[in-house]
Amino acid sequence: MTKIDSSKPVCVTGASGYIASWIVKYLLEDGFTVHATVRNPDNEKSVAHLKKSAEGTTGTLKLFAADLLQKGSFKPAIEGCELVIHTASPFIIKGFKNAHDALVKPAVEGTANVLTSCNEVSSVKRVVLTSSVASVFGDNIEIQTTKDGIFDEQDWNNTSSESHQPYSYSKVAAERKAWDMCEQQRQWDLVTINPGLVLGPSLTQQTQSTSISVMQDLGSGKQMTGVPDLEFGLVDVRDVARAHISAGFTPEAQGRYIVCEGTYSLLDMANKLKKQFPKYPLPKMQVPKVIIWLVAPIVAGVSRKFVKQNVGYSIFFDNSRSRQTLDVQYRPIDATLTQHFQQMIDDGLLKKR
Repeated sequence: MTKIDSSKPVCVTGASGYIASWIVKYLLEDGFTVHATVRNPDNEKSVAHLKKSAEGTTGTLKLFAADLLQKGSFKPAIEGCELVIHTASPFIIKGFKNAHDALVKPAVEGTANVLTSCNEVSSVKRVVLTSSVASVFGDNIEIQTTKDGIFDEQDWNNTSSESHQPYSYSKVAAERKAWDMCEQQRQWDLVTINPGLVLGPSLTQQTQSTSISVMQDLGSGKQMTGVPDLEFGLVDVRDVARAHISAGFTPEAQGRYIVCEGTYSLLDMANKLKKQFPKYPLPKMQVPKVIIWLVAPIVAGVSRKFVKQNVGYSIFFDNSRSRQTLDVQYRPIDATLTQHFQQMIDDGLLKKR
């Protein structure tokens, strides 16, 4: 068991990101000193929301410049911290030319750089790493090989690669690197948070994440004719942030934690949104898998292998560890979807039919 001194500063890497911004906000509200790493502390657009979160709180925000691929750049921010929450990692599903350079290298080398600095700073006692359910499984079809038809923390993604599901591969490669480095030392312990697809309001309009593109595709009319029968584990960004903090300060926390409210298809999501936003061109039906298989490479830039191994398979996650040990009390996903969609409307990212 590892007890963290709450009077010591907490380091949060990638602090301007979607999940990390909420972690920083909650820590500041709870009175912590936060050592927040960003690429450029002088870029007012990217750090304004962090400074705003600090206003009126009893916490203290200290910004540090750090880069995933620059060795030693995280060390100044980690100095004096017993707890390091490492969230910084690329989150791109498509639109890149080289998966290794865009995803795998920064995820794996970035994790190694942060943990190397943790090894060099004697105050560090615990690292909480943002991983993903993408590190638990690669394709939905893998649910058929699970013990009880449900994914849990014992499962690992052994099927993704740089050519198939490269984002998932980057997450599992980074997490495995973290566990390897953890086992090679005795100074700090490691806890990983493995969330599903993270949705909910963002603290900044600067955030570019796959959750936004999923919601845009649903609400823009792009998928009005129909969506594939594709399921995701969903979770509210605020629950994910709270899970990270709880993982840091719960002495008995250890290992991996799946953080997921439940599993929903794209049509499930659209149907929930329709109740609140009837004037938006949300999809009304599921398209047969054979049609998705035919058009996916042309229309969506998705491989037929992905369609074959993901469309039409129901998936389930065991979130009991997160509820029991981390005391995560999940928000209903209906409210999460509504708030996320409304924010995108307010930000001008979605328009009525």
